[in-house]
Amino acid sequence: MITSEGNAQIKELLKLQKSARERRKEKTFVVEGMKLVEEAYSVGKLKKGYVSESVLRNEEKRVKQMSGRLPFEVVSDSVFQAMAETVTPQGILGLAEMPEYSLSEILQEEKKRFLLLDDLRDPGNLGTIMRTAEGAGMSAVILSKESVDLFNPKVVRATMGSVLRVPFCYVESLPDVINRLKNENIKVYGCMMEGSVRYDEPDYSNGAGIVIGNEANGISKEVRKHLSAAVRIPMAGKLESLNDAVAAAILMYEFTRRDIFYR
Repeated sequence: MITSEGNAQIKELLKLQKSARERRKEKTFVVEGMKLVEEAYSVGKLKKGYVSESVLRNEEKRVKQMSGRLPFEVVSDSVFQAMAETVTPQGILGLAEMPEYSLSEILQEEKKRFLLLDDLRDPGNLGTIMRTAEGAGMSAVILSKESVDLFNPKVVRATMGSVLRVPFCYVESLPDVINRLKNENIKVYGCMMEGSVRYDEPDYSNGAGIVIGNEANGISKEVRKHLSAAVRIPMAGKLESLNDAVAAAILMYEFTRRDIFYR
């Protein structure tokens, strides 16, 4: 049993919790809580597990099912508290291999329903968007290189496991991706008020892309130049905008509304 926070394994795990650069270097991220650990295990991405001594006593059967195929370390409750990101940890976490997808692979997807994120910065927003993207049947989420790290622990928790299932990729140039989509006759719409039509007017049935902008600044000027058109979500009251995750959810479900739910 590991009883010291100075243990080399614990130090490495804490680096992964805190550093996006370290996660990218090792192609590994931390999943915390029984649900996420079991999800990573079920898709073959769990590399190693850590369980607190008290949780092992209560969940020995579930842990043993996983530990039969990969290593699990038992740690003291006090050490686990130091390892965990959450205020009230569940006593189990794991190291998981990052899923990887290429842009070419993503663009070959048959339904071609893409959400593009232009410098999205809030971890909670990204986590909620990934979770909703799975529920709405989106093909993939494409992120600008300045967007928040998908494997930030807060993002991972907010995805509720969708981070392991929804295809994604980070790209150097969002305008280049938009132009590539347009060259394949896929229209790309930006969610914005200026010069826009109502979001339910376009025909998304043959595939489309939708761009959600930065929380503070919206869609960048450079990205706006390359859009096929702009769409808006009507609002009552004196609101100027909706939360990015809420706007993305409305648009993603509009993409799939007729095809999935009303066929």
